[in-house]
Amino acid sequence: MSSPIRTASRLLLAALAVCCVLPSQAAQQVRVGAAHFPPYTVRPESGADTGLLPQLVEALNQLQTDYQFVLVPTSIPRRFNDFKEGRVDMAIFENPDWGWKDIAHTLVDMGLEDAEIFVAQKQPGRDENYFKDLTGKRLALYSGYHYEFASFNADPKYLAETYKATLTYSHDSNLLMVLRGRADIALVTRSYLSDYLLRKRESRRAIAGVAAHRSGLSPLRADSPAGADYR
Repeated sequence: MSSPIRTASRLLLAALAVCCVLPSQAAQQVRVGAAHFPPYTVRPESGADTGLLPQLVEALNQLQTDYQFVLVPTSIPRRFNDFKEGRVDMAIFENPDWGWKDIAHTLVDMGLEDAEIFVAQKQPGRDENYFKDLTGKRLALYSGYHYEFASFNADPKYLAETYKATLTYSHDSNLLMVLRGRADIALVTRSYLSDYLLRKRESRRAIAGVAAHRSGLSPLRADSPAGADYR
């Protein structure tokens, strides 16, 4: 198990203890929403424990016996209702700006950060100024994501009409659209781009990126989860 995962696990457990949610008697099952969000969670509906979230949940269960953390597959758009209706008790690697502000929750700050990266083809004379004005540029975006440049408005119609956005369910597809000239800019997380360039080393010479926005990633705990006794 990687050291960063263990560190994050200990921070989360310490924060939960401060929030007075640790149970005093029997172990309590905590249902953690798992939506496809690579590299944090990869195709959880397939049953494959792939990504950072399954590693974190495994480490949490190894570090203590008060809780049993279990993954519950959901989706990017469905995770809000699953959380509100008590089908999951916790969402991890989230940000309040991603559609959570009107949903009752307790935020646990683990001090984690990621960033949105604008990615475009490398061309002579093109630098970070290329990304300052998106007017007229074709964007490749992930459907359901909340982007800071769009004021966190995830409405597909708004993104398509305002930013000439093509929305998909694959970061790889979005980057491929840029490489093939079908889109001018793709937005991916810094963590995903790092993983992609490790898998696709030949793309290093073809694309360049600049950070668009940094986001804190935190667990969100339901204030009143259905069937939960640990609150």
